[in-house]
Amino acid sequence: MKVRSITYFCELGWPPEARQFDEAARFLEHARQAVERAGFEVQTTRLAAQPFTGYLPLASPEAAADGARALAALLDSKPISYLSLGPALPAQPQACALVPDILAADEKLFASILLTDSRLGISTAAVQAAAEAIVRVAHLRPDGFANLRLAALAGVGPHSPFFPAAYHAGGAPAFAIATESADLAVEAFERAPDPGTAGRRLTEAIERAAGTLTEAVTKSDELRGVRFAGTDFSLAPFPDEATSIGAAFERLGVARVGLAGSALAAALLTQAIDRAVFPRAGFCGLFLPILEDAILARRAGEGALALNDLLLYCTMCGTGLDTIPLPGETRAPQVASLLLDVAAVALRHAKPLTARLMPLPGRRTGDPVEFDFAYFAPSRVMELRAEAPGRLLTHAEWIAVEPHRRA
Repeated sequence: MKVRSITYFCELGWPPEARQFDEAARFLEHARQAVERAGFEVQTTRLAAQPFTGYLPLASPEAAADGARALAALLDSKPISYLSLGPALPAQPQACALVPDILAADEKLFASILLTDSRLGISTAAVQAAAEAIVRVAHLRPDGFANLRLAALAGVGPHSPFFPAAYHAGGAPAFAIATESADLAVEAFERAPDPGTAGRRLTEAIERAAGTLTEAVTKSDELRGVRFAGTDFSLAPFPDEATSIGAAFERLGVARVGLAGSALAAALLTQAIDRAVFPRAGFCGLFLPILEDAILARRAGEGALALNDLLLYCTMCGTGLDTIPLPGETRAPQVASLLLDVAAVALRHAKPLTARLMPLPGRRTGDPVEFDFAYFAPSRVMELRAEAPGRLLTHAEWIAVEPHRRA
């Protein structure tokens, strides 16, 4: 297991203060040292702010891009890999139109768009604006890679350490840890005699790792005074079979991820995470990023694993649709229909979900996909079975979706 990121959350003002970035950098370096002394490799340290509509200048696309560049410049020469600017809020869909300009400013910047409100439901304006932003961001680079830095959020609260979902609620700083821990599931399930034993082994492995991490950061004198929000054990993968959540599915007995039996495997995996006792942050669910996982990428390329399968697994406490390679000709109304489904599952099941969708210019369904990026595995463009949403799904400003009522 490795630590994907230690994320520091703070409230930014305007104009930005170099002092805040210096304080964040010092804290993150101390946190890195504490975690590494505990025996874990730390891949990145990151900074996340409150929703960007509260501090960035947004009078024009040019002003927003200039502000974003000023923030990115403050990261230079500091041990902070990336900055999450926070989400555009559903009540401010006009801010979504500025997201492509903001992300074009610097590749160290991430952003998100919140589609839902816990009281009102799904914002149709935010869904449409997010879909348009995703299609525009796809063309910031010829290969479509820039959508790695944008996510649509549904029901996602603050202090998730995974990007692009990370944002601060405001107020005093906090920090959280994101793990790259799919290997814990692969190891736990290897040669387990039955599903119950496999699940117990995974729960115990998570608790051991979480206990070590928690002790490392809460007993460090240099980290006192900043609230530890917890650790997200969503079992993030790396694109090799030893660290593949898809491999964990298949160790449980699914012939190929996406075939019948996969929903049961998803349930058993998330049940094992749920049973673990540790300070929780973020999703702590089933992370299924297609391009970041060797087996998921392979099964999607073979056609065994489809988008509708991933939506089904979201109902088993998945974390959403992540790093999904889509045809370059994908239109915003098609994306909007898919985002409506993601938001509906999130609200109906009262759980956080994200959608990080990657239309790839010039690519069609079934075309090979391969990036020169260590965290991506080769795959193929997935089929998007979607058309524009009809009148009843776009007429109202909000669509109310209530949580499932249990007896």
